[in-house]
Amino acid sequence: MGRSLRTFAVYTQPFVVKNARSAATGCPFSKRQRSQIAPTAELNEEIFANAKPYSEVPGPKPIPILGNTWRMVPIIGQFDISEFAKVTKHFLDKYGRIVRLGGLIGRPDLLFVYDADEIERMYRREGPTPFRPAMPCLVKYKAEVRKDFFGELPGVVGVHGEKWRQFRSKVQRPILQPQTVKKYVAPIEHVTEDFLKYMVNARDENGDLPHEFDNDIHRWSLECIGRVALDVRLGCLSSQLSSNSEPQRIIDAAKFALRNVAVLELKAPYWRYIPTPLWTKYVNNMNFFVELCSRYINEALERLKTKKVTSENDLSLLERVLQSEGDPKIATVMALDLILVGIDTISMAVCSILYQTATRLKQQEKMAEEIERVLPDPSKPISYSDLDKLHYTKAFVREVFRMYSTVIGNGRTLQEDDVICGYHIPKGVQVVFPTIVTGNMEQFVSDPEEFKPERWLKSDGKLHPFASLPYGFGARICLGRRFADLEIQILLAKLLRRYRLEYHFEPLDYAVTFMYAPDGPLRLRMIDR
Repeated sequence: MGRSLRTFAVYTQPFVVKNARSAATGCPFSKRQRSQIAPTAELNEEIFANAKPYSEVPGPKPIPILGNTWRMVPIIGQFDISEFAKVTKHFLDKYGRIVRLGGLIGRPDLLFVYDADEIERMYRREGPTPFRPAMPCLVKYKAEVRKDFFGELPGVVGVHGEKWRQFRSKVQRPILQPQTVKKYVAPIEHVTEDFLKYMVNARDENGDLPHEFDNDIHRWSLECIGRVALDVRLGCLSSQLSSNSEPQRIIDAAKFALRNVAVLELKAPYWRYIPTPLWTKYVNNMNFFVELCSRYINEALERLKTKKVTSENDLSLLERVLQSEGDPKIATVMALDLILVGIDTISMAVCSILYQTATRLKQQEKMAEEIERVLPDPSKPISYSDLDKLHYTKAFVREVFRMYSTVIGNGRTLQEDDVICGYHIPKGVQVVFPTIVTGNMEQFVSDPEEFKPERWLKSDGKLHPFASLPYGFGARICLGRRFADLEIQILLAKLLRRYRLEYHFEPLDYAVTFMYAPDGPLRLRMIDR
């Protein structure tokens, strides 16, 4: 759910390259599974002395005044923001394993690194407060527009340094503990059962789900997140849900808030100086989220006052945070961050997983057979130990993430000078790890074009552990990853145990809004087994 907490899902979204030249540089890549340099080795003066200067890093050349920002301008530009994944692949093909995209008006240079060994080294050397590239629009909202509300509790999204560490330390223990996650197997299963009933009733005479099924997946995702972060059922799966209902307003607001980050941050940032219409709508959306979370957290606090508690096991995630911290605002900000990035992140991941499931029937049957072995009685409630046994199903999801990574890149803002791929990189540069590309490179993955879930179950073949990182790594690893995995696994287990998915329309291309996912109506056919 969180995964979400990745700004570079915006910065590294597929661009369509117009009139692109494909001139591979022939830069060598390591074919090892691990870094040659000790990951924690300190950089010394000799390494810096032998490094090539930053000015020699290859990349698109900026022009006077407009820099490289013009490349993202409609009509005259080279790149289409909706297809930035293709741009990142184009950068690799044209410039090699390290690429500099500088001259971006109002923001630091972006440095794309396509070497899993270097990515591993950087992750393993980072300290306790790594800086993920900031989301300036969210930073401005939290630090300036609503400083009255956030103050010294800005949360974990778009926040860095000591403030980030302090807030995360308050909420990460209850969120990341396996025993906390186990408590939500039954609640998420109940939500998913309601979703399956909704899907059955939504089918047409051929068994096809509606054109807007991706919105229905958002409704399921929101219902799951509301159950975890706010301790409530929001009613998102009602068949009578209107366009003006609160659940639909939450979905629409989350989509807008996330999917316009790329527009606000990659194009000329006039919103930093004048309240543009887009910025004004962004602020109104965020205010809606703050009000929503505050209301539900206050209701949870009132329930907790009269609840009989004999041990910590009696408390939900939200109640544990409320009881341990004593400040409802901490729980409110936590819920806000989980909802803000969780709805679209999980929804788009599930859209991709279900589409791949429906178009890869051989692998789907393997999952269904495994699920039937683990769950011989489909009416019996799922346990956490049942989910642990779904090895091939988990491998299928991991393979989807490798080939079609929902978050197409992670990143860090350098807090000190570094040497990357032999170049001296100065402090302040934003380094991008485009895992949508590295996860599909033969230097790091055997037969990368082959969809093979088995690669995650066997030790044979090349599979660099840092080539594909759907939840990131290290101190800033996705805070809600355990809940995201739980929701996806329960949905697949319940769905494929009873139904077969097929797809009988034109193949869908992948594109980026905020996440990388199938672009077009997700008209899956749902057939009783």
